Amino acid sequence: MEAVLAHLRTAIERGEYAVGDKLPSEAELCRTLEVSRPVLREALRALQTMGLTVSKTGKGTFVVASTVEDPTFGDYAASDLLEVRRHVEIPVAGYAALRRTPENLDHLAHLLDRMERETDTTAWVAMDTLFHLAVAEAAQNPVFRRVIEEIRDALARQSAFLNELGGRREQSNREHRAIVEALVDGSEVDAAEAMAHHLDRVETTLTDIVRPGHTSTTTEGGRER
Repeated sequence: MEAVLAHLRTAIERGEYAVGDKLPSEAELCRTLEVSRPVLREALRALQTMGLTVSKTGKGTFVVASTVEDPTFGDYAASDLLEVRRHVEIPVAGYAALRRTPENLDHLAHLLDRMERETDTTAWVAMDTLFHLAVAEAAQNPVFRRVIEEIRDALARQSAFLNELGGRREQSNREHRAIVEALVDGSEVDAAEAMAHHLDRVETTLTDIVRPGHTSTTTEGGRER
């Protein structure tokens, strides 16, 4: 899938498919690229997430941009999603370290064990969103959980994107483990730092996918400068 995506993305960026052009049909692309339809569709979904194409039911896939700017996950742009996550999830992790119950820790430990054993990306992504909800629950403030619930679909889409194109699963498991260990220790500072590190790695991987070879410099709020 990564090879198909790279091929189509390069063709768009080079102008072989210009803005406004319709991509060849799925059947034609499958024949040309010698791949199965499921693989092709994954690549086409990634192109759409990157903002390079848009799919119109019954009409096909059309090029809408020649360069990748800011991927969209569900209803939210990646930059907006990350900015909110930094302002919400980092302090939430700190509160969770101070307020977590034994039940919260048991739930997180069980979830983390399942994630570390899971090999199916779809199942892992579902548990990834549950993990972040569980951390919010441990903060003992229902508003925090509601905020994470609101962006849950976007988190899942982003997680799938990063795992399919950035191989984030094992690294994410290690980062999640560090967050849970900080919660077990009851360290507000360590929990906040572990969550901040996790979000930094999410941003780095996303940047590497969207702009290969680009090194981002972030401000305190997480925006690139």
